[in-house]
Amino acid sequence: MSDRHEHWIDLRSDTVTQPSSAMRAAMAAAAVGDDVYADDPTVNRLQDFAAELFGYEAGLFAASGTQTNLIALMTHCGRGDEYLVGQEAHTYKYEGGGAAVLGSIQPQPIANQADGSIALSDIAAYIKPDDMHFARTRLLALENTIGGRVLSQDYVLAATRLAHDKGLATHLDGARVCNAAVKNGISLRAAVEGFDTVSVCLSKGLGAPVGSVLLGPKAFIEQGKRWRKMLGGGMRQAGVIAAAGQYALEHNVERLADDHQNAADLSSGLAGIEQLRVTTPQTNIFYVEIPEAAVAGLREHLARQGIRASIGTHTRLVTHLDISKEDVQKTIAAFKDFFQ
Repeated sequence: MSDRHEHWIDLRSDTVTQPSSAMRAAMAAAAVGDDVYADDPTVNRLQDFAAELFGYEAGLFAASGTQTNLIALMTHCGRGDEYLVGQEAHTYKYEGGGAAVLGSIQPQPIANQADGSIALSDIAAYIKPDDMHFARTRLLALENTIGGRVLSQDYVLAATRLAHDKGLATHLDGARVCNAAVKNGISLRAAVEGFDTVSVCLSKGLGAPVGSVLLGPKAFIEQGKRWRKMLGGGMRQAGVIAAAGQYALEHNVERLADDHQNAADLSSGLAGIEQLRVTTPQTNIFYVEIPEAAVAGLREHLARQGIRASIGTHTRLVTHLDISKEDVQKTIAAFKDFFQ
């Protein structure tokens, strides 16, 4: 695809954000050391800051959410153990089967409900008895948000309480947990209540170029460091990228409300087009059903207008800090121009 457009309106994901000039300045000024020796002051500051922000004892910085999730699963579960997880969850469906392949951990996928939750009755039913025929059920892993849907706080507390009552640990894939907190109007600490560990992604809506932080008890995080090293995640002068994550947590959480409003405005504008079926976003993500006959032409039409989107019959559109109100209006106009 030609890059003749100076500014692409990129609606494929909130992973496509560019670091701002202020974030780049923070990266350039970062004090660094060897993080494998725990000598990088900027990484240490980020880990401590994130742990305090979300209400945990300790944090571990890694290159990606896939890695922090895998470290969590491998620390919670041993060889031959299993974890309960939604059929649509990222750790089960979109992370290459890492838990099974690298951790010898059996996932027990469970159907997600329409709101993204897993029915409490299903969670209880899939916990295995203490019997040599079964993998040992050790962990419940949830995701918030999942497919743009925010789990209700009442549900989260009920599900984690059930897990703990049954002797399971709990982990949250918090890839967009800050979006969930902003949507629900609650603190970050409240958003992760009930979870023993959480993975917080810094490179989606928060706008950092790379990185996630795993948060949990101090002893758990110390164990996690061994798995991070084994997985090739031990980094050296990582303060350069940790500084971006620090800036993101300090400056880019509350502004997620702007992304949510832009998604609402975009979905509302597209819903006025007769040929489309559009979902109502809860956060910065929504879906559009597009007639198959229109897919190829629409994709080319949008590209000519400088708009990038993963156009298919079931299209996900995502707003983020590099999408402005003007971009939203231009996108609506481009869709209308095509279908009219």
